[in-house]
Amino acid sequence: MDDAVLLTYCLAKPGAWQDEPWEGDVVAKVGDKIFAFLGATSVGLKCGRTREEADELVRVYPDDVAASAYIGRYGWNTIRLTGTIPEDELYELVDLSYEAIVRKLPKSKRPTA
Repeated sequence: MDDAVLLTYCLAKPGAWQDEPWEGDVVAKVGDKIFAFLGATSVGLKCGRTREEADELVRVYPDDVAASAYIGRYGWNTIRLTGTIPEDELYELVDLSYEAIVRKLPKSKRPTA
């Protein structure tokens, strides 16, 4: 899967918008929170409430998934876009990351579908 397709998918979510908080680093946000860090060859997603939950994906795809630098302890993984992980599973991971972030937003800032 290419990063442009993944970005388009992310931005189709209710209330999602693109930001570049650091020069050259594209992210997808909902409200004021990031739910996807988008790179040319990888994506960073919230894959669990804890590191232990996120490690389940690392165990399944050890060559393509790793704990994200700095925020990995909070359940974030970096997923390489090599084609090993099926597209439908990548879309599901984006959905789960988006939903996890929306749940943490104050009700007044949650998007309406």
